Amino acid sequence: MFMAQEQESKSAVYVTDLGEQLTNNMDWLPEAWRPMWDMLANYPILGALGLIAIAYVLALLTRVIFVFVLEHLATRSKSEMDNIVLQNLRRPVFTTTFALGLVMAVQISALSFGASVLINVLTSAIVVSWMLAGLRLSSDVLSGLSANPKFNLVEPRTIPLFDLVIKLGILLFSSYGLLMIWGINPVGWLASAGIVGIAVGFAAKDTLANLFSGLFILADSPYQIGDYINLDSGERGMVTAIGMRSTRLLTRADVEITVPNAVIANAKITNESGGPYKKMRIRLPVGAAYGSDVDVVCDILQRTGEGHTETCGLPAPRVRMRGFGASSLDFELLAWIEQPADRGRISHELYIAIYKAFADQGIEIPFTKQDLYIKEMPK
Repeated sequence: MFMAQEQESKSAVYVTDLGEQLTNNMDWLPEAWRPMWDMLANYPILGALGLIAIAYVLALLTRVIFVFVLEHLATRSKSEMDNIVLQNLRRPVFTTTFALGLVMAVQISALSFGASVLINVLTSAIVVSWMLAGLRLSSDVLSGLSANPKFNLVEPRTIPLFDLVIKLGILLFSSYGLLMIWGINPVGWLASAGIVGIAVGFAAKDTLANLFSGLFILADSPYQIGDYINLDSGERGMVTAIGMRSTRLLTRADVEITVPNAVIANAKITNESGGPYKKMRIRLPVGAAYGSDVDVVCDILQRTGEGHTETCGLPAPRVRMRGFGASSLDFELLAWIEQPADRGRISHELYIAIYKAFADQGIEIPFTKQDLYIKEMPK
């Protein structure tokens, strides 16, 4: 109670000194305004009311400038970002202008008590208005940036990450400002929060590991929704969801696999849909018996690859002889397909077509044979 009264007395002394300084130094005022200033100095309540009216008019003028001038100029630009920013800044600018006028009115009114509390309330209102505007503006700006192809880092799937980080930063700085306005030392609170954070970290280390791994996956972007990926543990499927805790894969058997982000972040990932496009090259090893015409074999494999309706014309299919096997001449048909999900079906169709073409041309596909020699028939 004594500290509150002491603070009130200091505020009153400060206001009185300010009024005396403004009253004694009037050289900056025009000659025509000095009689009015003398009257306001003698009647501080009247001066405070006048400042409130002036502040309200100035706040309305700022709103008019935003609505009819700046927003009108913003409509001429091709980007929607300036419109979004102006719409979100209109309210905090009005609040700041009017609240600053009220602060000046409180100082000039020379209230005997409650002046410092009113000033703290008005200053807090300014901080809160900008905080709310920042929270709204972060989501709108990130949505606008994700729609702009120039900003590759901000994508629809990374918006929650950036939005969360920005909003946490705004809340932390705003809370610190509010505590400082009211004379509260936040050091003790920060120390308590650190102790609580350590305890929570030990209790939920697996959950936090998945959470931070999810943040790194969103930032590093090793795969996207719709990509076909292979994990070193054997899982293969299309990415259907990337969450903060886990990633979901849909296999070719229509089985959904949920992999924790902490596991997938430390795994070796093969992204079949990565690169400049989603095309994928399939390799079909084919063996022909020794004595076969290698030119005919290459021609059959080339025509089979080019004749399939779902192989790409660019890059075109190609045939390579890979070596001399133990019982066969080893060839390989290389063909590109549009979607990695079609790898199994197209390989199946190409193998059948190759087998039929070899049978028509009389080309033998070698297979393992065992010859049994009987040295002497038993008696």
